[in-house]
Amino acid sequence: LPPELPRVMADRRRIVQVLNNLFANAATHAPESSPIRVSAEHDGVHVAITVSDQGRGVAPEQMPRLFRKHAGQAGGGLGAAGLGLAICKGLVEAHGGRIRVASGGLGQGTQVTFTLPAVGAAEEDDASGQVLGRTAPRSGPEQVPVLVLDDDPMTLRFVRDALAGSKYLPVVTGDPEELPGLIRSERPQLVLLDLMLPETDGIELMERIPELSDLPVIFISGYGRAETIARALEAGAVDYIVKPFSPTELTARIRAALRGRADPESYRLGDLEIHYEERRVAVAGRNVQLTATEYELLRTLTRDSGRVYSHETLLRRVWGHGHYGDVELVRTFVKKLRRKLGDNAAHPTYIVNERGVGYRMVRRDEVC
Repeated sequence: LPPELPRVMADRRRIVQVLNNLFANAATHAPESSPIRVSAEHDGVHVAITVSDQGRGVAPEQMPRLFRKHAGQAGGGLGAAGLGLAICKGLVEAHGGRIRVASGGLGQGTQVTFTLPAVGAAEEDDASGQVLGRTAPRSGPEQVPVLVLDDDPMTLRFVRDALAGSKYLPVVTGDPEELPGLIRSERPQLVLLDLMLPETDGIELMERIPELSDLPVIFISGYGRAETIARALEAGAVDYIVKPFSPTELTARIRAALRGRADPESYRLGDLEIHYEERRVAVAGRNVQLTATEYELLRTLTRDSGRVYSHETLLRRVWGHGHYGDVELVRTFVKKLRRKLGDNAAHPTYIVNERGVGYRMVRRDEVC
């Protein structure tokens, strides 16, 4: 490979599938002792990959039929490849590339070339940070990490570029299995989730991956049917965007979703007051000194007053993912927090224990 060859935007597993098909065709139709050569070169905004053999070649009249399903021919040769080339064509074009075949005729070998979108020079500097689930260092506190999961490389690239041009820091991946680890390591504020994925779908992921329940999720999909949107929203998504969409619409919907998750200026329940911007807590006008962990626990419980937070949800949100199953840690800090707030566990004024599940704040309609 040329040393200056740029990176490409691609689904690794699908491109392996393309190469496997091309290698199988070459091995089938070329003499056993002949070489099969693979090369790549920078071709404008693409990288072109070529698989060449010294086999039977393709007659000129067969060229137009090669990428049709079951393009068999009586004389054998690449034209007898059946579904293989049709599958390659579909996968390559889904990446935004093209595929073509060249041959000097029967007995003169075959060259199959396909292209993939290249990461440009400016993007190359960022590729290790924004492709394959990692983020590049950015300056400024206003950068908001957003995790994007989509199996379409062109959509990933479009969304990545749209977010990178705003105040958001995109973390992109095409692999659903990477989601839990990326949420733990990158701590995104929002997730953009493709509805239809290979071997799964976004709704199933929301049910299976508990980390997603802690974050606002926006579905992106080519399906705009009302019943599909309703299913996504019922699963817990905060919004649903139908492809194609503009960068302006995308960033506006992200802003709206994050605004809905922002802390209000203050919270009041009986004698308890929380001023979020000042990180100040008072009971009956008296300031209460809380540790950072105690404050975060109280802030989490009051974000959605009346909601029951399980022990595991509190562990993820307050302590992170290194304390899985440590229910006693939650109980210990709730006890400390109650003591500082003057709360009575037997007759709670603020924090209610839902036995065997977790904790919630008293609802305002429960206050006498």
